[in-house]
Amino acid sequence: MDYLENLLEKLKEWAQKLIEILLGPEAEPEAEPIPVPVNEPHRGRYR
Repeated sequence: MDYLENLLEKLKEWAQKLIEILLGPEAEPEAEPIPVPVNEPHRGRYR
């Protein structure tokens, strides 16, 4: 039984490598941008 499990594991590894060669590596999720606080000048009238 171990022989079959090892064989299946090797087949999965080979399939993954083949997919990476054909389509490129797995896409990593894009990091969310971190909001940066901006001090905007007050746009009211000065007295």
